[in-house]
Amino acid sequence: MRLFKCNHCAYPVYFDNTFCGHCGNTLGFDAQSLKMISLHAHDDGIFTGSMYGRGFHFCANHEHNVCNWVILDDDPAKYCISCALNSTVPDILKPDHLERWKIIEAAKRRLIYSLLRWKLPVISKKTDPKKGLAFAFKSNDGREIGNQVLTGHASGLITMNIAEADDVEREMAKNQMEEVYRTVLGHFRHEVGHYYWDLLIYGTDHLSEFRKLFGDETTSYQEALNRHYQTGAPNDWNEHFISPYATMHPWEDWAESWAHYMHMVDTLETAFSFGLSISPRISKPGDYLSTKQESNAYDTLDFDKIFNQWLPVTFMMNSMNRSMGAKDVYPFVINSSVKEKLRFIHNIIHGKEIIG
Repeated sequence: MRLFKCNHCAYPVYFDNTFCGHCGNTLGFDAQSLKMISLHAHDDGIFTGSMYGRGFHFCANHEHNVCNWVILDDDPAKYCISCALNSTVPDILKPDHLERWKIIEAAKRRLIYSLLRWKLPVISKKTDPKKGLAFAFKSNDGREIGNQVLTGHASGLITMNIAEADDVEREMAKNQMEEVYRTVLGHFRHEVGHYYWDLLIYGTDHLSEFRKLFGDETTSYQEALNRHYQTGAPNDWNEHFISPYATMHPWEDWAESWAHYMHMVDTLETAFSFGLSISPRISKPGDYLSTKQESNAYDTLDFDKIFNQWLPVTFMMNSMNRSMGAKDVYPFVINSSVKEKLRFIHNIIHGKEIIG
């Protein structure tokens, strides 16, 4: 994600900020311009964009301290483009539910930011029940074992168990599932990958190329799921897949690869925003461990350029974490098969075709 600044005093601010730590102005994120807007509050409760002279109102979820996105006053929408996608939210009268919902919404806004950066369709199911997107955030409270909420995707509805927002419970699930990486944002990126498979691959000329890279998605998903949890991933999974779970079925391979591509591009945009330049003293300038972030990965059409920037950045991030005694932030190795899958996803995003 890019760096943001208060457009009143130019002080750097985070994507989730609601006020500027320098000038004290109220801040809101405008999804139309993808900028943080410094707001002047009037006595009548109306907000005016300091540098725009236009009126804004906050998303209705701002009153719960859950959302910091704003909407132009000439738009009667009550909810921002991100919150408007919600079909089910937790019981906010329960404090732990409210806290978990805040964490989940913060991650979802980062997801929506990426989709907007690529100009991918972000349409609510309330507007388009057939091809729209919706989110349901549910709790296990009161549910019997065997009937607990499962995070997943079905026909444009992404369901998430709010337990994923709890660090302890998420780490327990990560260990139980023998995963090397598990975050709320990672879940969103994976599940939305399923949604965009339906929009960008199914029924299009891209399907044959998809099958060459990922396999035949018409094979039984339930049988593949049962087999995966009975026998696990093949021993040589890391020669052809990005994760053990990606071996389960072509749909999961796509979703895992889609999520990974989102990880790469969004992280590289952050590196670009910081003007990151890496030139290790143990290597010669210009070798594979060196990079200079001179272009924004979201706007880069050359996949190889993105890929060549990625290795130095991840090597540096892991080295920094190890210096702090922490686990690798990037516990993956991209093999040649995965590289071509990522290239395919890159090309789909930048040359997208929507079937009506």
